[in-house]
Amino acid sequence: MGRRAAIGVRRAGLTALVLIGALLGAAPRTVSAGTEVTVLYAGSLVNLMERSVGPAFDRASGDRFRGYAGGSQLLANEIAAHLRRADVFLSAAPAVNARLMGLRHGNRIAAYLLFARSPLVIGYNAHSRFAALWRSRPWYRVLRQPGLRLGRTDPKLDPKGRLTILLLNRAATYYHEPGLARRVLGAAENPAQVLPEEALVGRLQSGQLDAGFFYSTETAAAHIPSVRLPRAITPQALYTIAILRDAPHPRAAAAFVAFLLGPEGRQLMRAHGLGVERPVLSGDAAALPAALRPLLTDGPRP
Repeated sequence: MGRRAAIGVRRAGLTALVLIGALLGAAPRTVSAGTEVTVLYAGSLVNLMERSVGPAFDRASGDRFRGYAGGSQLLANEIAAHLRRADVFLSAAPAVNARLMGLRHGNRIAAYLLFARSPLVIGYNAHSRFAALWRSRPWYRVLRQPGLRLGRTDPKLDPKGRLTILLLNRAATYYHEPGLARRVLGAAENPAQVLPEEALVGRLQSGQLDAGFFYSTETAAAHIPSVRLPRAITPQALYTIAILRDAPHPRAAAAFVAFLLGPEGRQLMRAHGLGVERPVLSGDAAALPAALRPLLTDGPRP
């Protein structure tokens, strides 16, 4: 690395640290000191949030992370129906945020940041009687094996469920296998396969499932063997984060966002297999807290 490049990296790191320091305690914490920050997040991030980001944020900020996992669309529905009140919402699909934006939906979210992605993969139980087949046969044929217990999420409540159907439809064309999705999945909401997102990893690890559709961050974090799929047909989770308009603790919410998108949070996300990106803003730029605007390097600026 050249001298100028090295100086640039140091300056960028210093800027991020100054920003996070301002939000996490460099200034007097008269509003959010010791605050419990409620974060609703996509169930595919449960290991990242509960084992890494949450405890690290608590140590760094003095505030307390309180997380709830679920399917992104399900959580959005609950926010819209005023069944849950929270400070921060993390989704696995930008489109889910539309359910909470605009006058028609009560302006629950005015702006959100896209910050990471993770491709869909097939995770399998290494002790399953079908385990060896993943290394010797095409994946779409293994999925059609009689007796294979397959898990996935509800396409109505979780983006991963919709992406699973999209993947199989793409694969039918890619491999010249008409009707592949129907043969593998059955009905879109097949009760023999559809499970809550936050339960899918545990069901696979306990041996209740032979295989399931996951994001790569889930299989990486839980050390689940996985089958990578052709890039041409593989859909991805696109993770977004937003501070809810009626967040009970807006300053602490901004501190959590700054931590997640800052140096330590980005390092933790990479360790959990996420493809971390520079945050890109969608929505009303003026609604983004001023202290978070230096995080943006792409997308609209206020």
